[in-house]
Amino acid sequence: LSAHFSNEVNESVMHAATVRSAIVKLDGTATTERDPSPIVHTSNYKEILEEAYHTEKAAAETYGRILPLVEELGDAELYDSLEVVYFDEQRSVEELRMMMKE
Repeated sequence: LSAHFSNEVNESVMHAATVRSAIVKLDGTATTERDPSPIVHTSNYKEILEEAYHTEKAAAETYGRILPLVEELGDAELYDSLEVVYFDEQRSVEELRMMMKE
C-alpha cells in the first residue's frame, strides 16, 4: 500500500498544479477549502482503501462535472489538461476497487 499511496500523493500534487494553472488562466484566484467530510484515522487497511476509494470517486465525479463546462469555453488545451486529471482519477478509482476485492 505504501507505494500506491506515495504515487497518489505525487499525482495529487501534479493535479493541484494543473487546477491552479487552470484557475489562473481563467482569471480566477486559486484558494483551498477542505472538504467537510471527516478524516478517518485507522490502521485497518480495508478501511484505508475504502476511504481512499470514496475520496477518489468524489474527485472523479467532480472533474466529470467540470469538463463539460470547460468544453463550452472552447479552450482545447485547458480541456485536455483537465481531462488527463479526470482520467487519472478514474484510474485511481478502478485501482482501489480492484485492491478492495483482494
